[in-house]
Amino acid sequence: MSRSDRGLRRLAAGTLLVAFQGTTPPGWVLRELERGLGGVTLFGFNVDGHEPPAALTAALREAGGEPVVSLDEEGGDVTRLAYHEGSPYPGNAALGAVDDAELTRQVYRAIGAELAACGINLDMAPDADVNSEADNPVIGTRAFGDEPGLVARHTVAAVEGLQAAGVAACVKHFPGHGATRVDSHLAIPVVDVTPEVLRERELVPFRAAIEAGTKSIMTAHVAVPALTGGTPATLSPAALTGLLRGELGYDGVVISDALDMHAITKSVGLAGGAVRSLAAGADLLCLGPIPGHDEVREVIDAIVAAVGEGTLPPARLEEAAARVEALRAWFGAPGRTLPERNGVGLRAARRAVRLAGEPAPLSQPLVVEVDTPPTIAVGDVPWGLGRWLPEAEVLRLAPGSADVPALLAKAADRSLVVVVRDAHRHPDSRALVSALVAARPDATVVEMGLPVWRPDTAAYLATYGAARANAQAAAELLAGT
Repeated sequence: MSRSDRGLRRLAAGTLLVAFQGTTPPGWVLRELERGLGGVTLFGFNVDGHEPPAALTAALREAGGEPVVSLDEEGGDVTRLAYHEGSPYPGNAALGAVDDAELTRQVYRAIGAELAACGINLDMAPDADVNSEADNPVIGTRAFGDEPGLVARHTVAAVEGLQAAGVAACVKHFPGHGATRVDSHLAIPVVDVTPEVLRERELVPFRAAIEAGTKSIMTAHVAVPALTGGTPATLSPAALTGLLRGELGYDGVVISDALDMHAITKSVGLAGGAVRSLAAGADLLCLGPIPGHDEVREVIDAIVAAVGEGTLPPARLEEAAARVEALRAWFGAPGRTLPERNGVGLRAARRAVRLAGEPAPLSQPLVVEVDTPPTIAVGDVPWGLGRWLPEAEVLRLAPGSADVPALLAKAADRSLVVVVRDAHRHPDSRALVSALVAARPDATVVEMGLPVWRPDTAAYLATYGAARANAQAAAELLAGT
C-alpha cells in the first residue's frame, strides 16, 4: 500500500466509532486505533457492573492517543455505566417536570464528572427531541418534554453541565425524533411537518444548543419529506449541510446515529450508509453494537473506494478529520475541575415525583409490577420498586397473562401497589390496572413512564422515569419516609 493509500485509509478509519463485546478491548480495536480509528462507543456489555471502565478506556488511549471514547449516558432509562443496576440520576422527563434549569445543569455536571473519571470524553446526550407524539416508541421519557422552549432551556443546561466537566455533549437526534410513531432501530420514521413547524418546534432546542457551544450533534434516521424527501436525515445533504451547517451555522462535529439500525441497513446497507452519511456532512460515524472487525474493514474499504470513484470528495474526509482533531484538542484542554458526587440525582428524582390522591399507609404490601418490553435504546436495565420496599412481596408479570381474581385474593387485607411503565402505550397494561383498581379503589398506581393515562380511581404517583433514582424516590413517598 502506497503512502497516499495509507493516508487515505487513515482518514477513512478516522471517521469511525466502533463497538466491541466484553470489558477489555480486543486486539483488532487496539490495532485499528494505532492505524487512526476515530474511536469507540461503549455499551452496557462493556461495563462489568462492579468496576467503572477506567482500565478499559486507559488501554484505548494508550493505543490511540486521544481517541473519542463515547457512550449514551442520558441518566434515567438510558444508561450504560449503570446498565446492571439502573441510573442514580433521573432522566430528562423528570428534570423537565421539575423545570429547574440549574438543577438540570447540576445533574449533567455530575454525570460528566463520573464519565470523566472513567476516561470517557464524549457523552451521546442530551436528548433534545421535543416529544410532541405521546405514542412515540423510542423517545418518551428521554425527552425533557413536549414544549420547545422548555426542551431548549434544559438542553442548554445539560450541555453546559457536561462540558463544564470536560466531557463533550452530543445533542440528539437532529433534526428531531419527537414527532415519530416508529422506532428508527426498526424502520424509517417520518416527520411529516411543514418547514415552518420544523423551525418553530423541532429545531428550537438544536438552535439553542448550537448557541450554547455544544461540541457535537447527532443525526436522526428520520425522513422529513419537506426537507429530505424519503431519505433519512443521516444521509441527507439538505439536512446536514444545507440546514445544520448552512442555515443554523453549526461548525462542530456531526455524529451519525448508529448505522447498524434498520432504518439504514435495510435501505442502503451499512457501508453504503457510511459513505452517504459522510457525503451528506457527517464527521464521525457511529457504527453501533453489531458490526465486528470484518464489517468495519468493509466500511473503511467502501469509503476509500468512494473517494477513488469520485462519489466522496477527499476534501470531505479532510474536513471531518479537522473537526475531530479540534474536538480531541478540546478533550485535552487543561484547567477543569470535577465536582464531587453529592446525591443530586436522588434529590432531583424526589422533586420530580407527582402525586394525585392520598395513598393508603402500607401494610404488608403486594407490589404488582406490570412488565413491558424495553426499547432497544434502553435495553434490559433493571427497573421497579421491589428493592426499595424490602417489606413488600413483589410480583413481576406480563399483563396479558395476569390472573386478576388470583391477584385480588392474594392482595386481600394488604396494601396493593400497581407499577406500570408507559401504560398509555399498552392496552393490556391499562386493562389490567383498570380491573385491579375497580375492585381495589384503595390501591396506588405508580407510573414510571410518561403519565399520559391514569385510572379514574386510586391514588396515582408519577415518577417520569424508571431509573433507580426514580424508584427510590417513589418508594420513599409510599413508605412515608
